[in-house]
Amino acid sequence: MNTSDMTTAPDLKSWVESANAADNEFPIQNLPFGRFRRDSNSDWLIGVAIGDQVLDLRKAKLIDTIDMNHLMASTSDERRRLRLAISEGLRHGSAQQAAFASALVPQDQVELGLPCQIGDYTDFYTGIHHATTVGKLFRPDNPLMPNYKWVPIGYHGRASSIGASGQQFHRPRGQTKGPDDPAPSLGPSRRMDYELELGIFVARQNALGDPVTMEQAEEHVFGLALLNDWSARDIQAWEYQPLGPFLAKNFATTVSPWIVTMEALAPFRIPFQRPAGDPAPLPYLDSALNRAAGGIDIKLEVWLQTEAMQKSKLAPQLLTTSNYSDAYWTVAQLIAHHTVNGCNLQSGDLLGSGTLSGAAADQGGSLLELTLGGKQALTLSNGEKRTFLEDGDTVILRGYCEKPGARRIGFGECRGTLQGVRK
Repeated sequence: MNTSDMTTAPDLKSWVESANAADNEFPIQNLPFGRFRRDSNSDWLIGVAIGDQVLDLRKAKLIDTIDMNHLMASTSDERRRLRLAISEGLRHGSAQQAAFASALVPQDQVELGLPCQIGDYTDFYTGIHHATTVGKLFRPDNPLMPNYKWVPIGYHGRASSIGASGQQFHRPRGQTKGPDDPAPSLGPSRRMDYELELGIFVARQNALGDPVTMEQAEEHVFGLALLNDWSARDIQAWEYQPLGPFLAKNFATTVSPWIVTMEALAPFRIPFQRPAGDPAPLPYLDSALNRAAGGIDIKLEVWLQTEAMQKSKLAPQLLTTSNYSDAYWTVAQLIAHHTVNGCNLQSGDLLGSGTLSGAAADQGGSLLELTLGGKQALTLSNGEKRTFLEDGDTVILRGYCEKPGARRIGFGECRGTLQGVRK
């Protein structure tokens, strides 16, 4: 597990002045990785966000590849050495300032894409408050299934439909069936929803048949990003039994373009504790280090901007806040469980955390929770009402870490817009 080092020292300053602003999400203590290009005819390049700029790592002679997955497959020591070299070159007084300055490009002059080539995608269900609230809608007396507190629940998603922040997608079609309908019918979803999640990007792979232990798990993690697991709730309600999500989930998933590394998150590690009376994890999902610092304090937000708001030049409205510290399973536990049967994760694979809701009623990480299954509409600041998403709605996820004695870092935006049914 990564611990704080000199790259996260709160007094570090950069010669990139925008990175020193208190409200900038990408100070020198952050240095998240992503891919960018100057135009649609250019290759995707590997960059690091610093202030309002992107540092082209190959042009700065820090790497000799444009293959992000190859870089992610490096050993943890190699990744830490690269982070240190980037940090040293961007600090005030660095002898490399001139060379690095020529490798900078403004973020608003480039296109940001998926941070890597995503081979496989698994979505977990680690948000116990989400699982409990949603479970109560269908099973008021028994909201959690009996396996929830014993095994990290997950399903395999569709990597080909994952898009970067700014993704636009059409309202999906699928089968639905109301409780009184004699037969199902095919049509557009009428209960479109978002899900507030984090994405976990795999670094180096494990061999087929070679489980990853809890002690090794975070050596296989490159970092975290924001993730919106769009969901068609009416399609999901009809198809999910007995095998789980399918067309209700595989039409679109949006991730933020920057991967915040585990090294940058080190100052915000917190103890991982189960509520009193809950069963202890099985030994393969437990370690002293995970109990001491397996959690991460990440504050999360969901914002909504309707089409009418955009036309009236109204700012997005904050719908909910939550924190990753409430997750029932840690990053290390997800890696350990995913591989305990010998499954081989590969560099660039993506794991979703599952919806991250808070304990309070207004901290639901989805509209399904906030509107009690569509029974209680939300009234927005401009008078509009929402039970589920309407065409033209843009959902924006934001996340950041802050605490006394550490520099605040952010994840950037994860933005997506629901369009109408494709004609």
